[in-house]
Amino acid sequence: MWGLLVLCTVLPDADVLGFKMGIAYGDLWGHRGLTHSLLFAGLLAISLLPLTPKLFRQELGFGRVALVLFLAATSHGVLDGMTDGGLGVAFFAPFDTTRYFLPIRPLHVSPIGLAPFLSSRGLHVLQSEVVWVWMPALLIGLAGHHWRRFRGGRGR
Repeated sequence: MWGLLVLCTVLPDADVLGFKMGIAYGDLWGHRGLTHSLLFAGLLAISLLPLTPKLFRQELGFGRVALVLFLAATSHGVLDGMTDGGLGVAFFAPFDTTRYFLPIRPLHVSPIGLAPFLSSRGLHVLQSEVVWVWMPALLIGLAGHHWRRFRGGRGR
């Protein structure tokens, strides 16, 4: 299940392959376009449901498992909408191709490509992600783990 959740969070950035095919950044199939939309997240979640462990589907039900997959896929676009650069995110594509940013934008936009990402600018981006993404995610995960232990659930 963890592998499917990770896939949901990274698959939207497969759109960067479009740069090699001549697709412009601002096009529907461009970076942060259709693959970052809520529709894409929903279709991805539904398409991955058959690959989820049967145990999860039995315990949680199809709806909850689909919701978790959807939220994982949606998180990518939400985080991109919190960056300080780019053209924004086409959350409602293909019905509305307007690009949006969220009101709070504390994340530095990541450079595209491995070499730029390994530069000092890439390190600066990672530092902002540690503060605004990784630390809160770790704290929420730890709180959830301890809550489950406190309530006598799995995860002990």
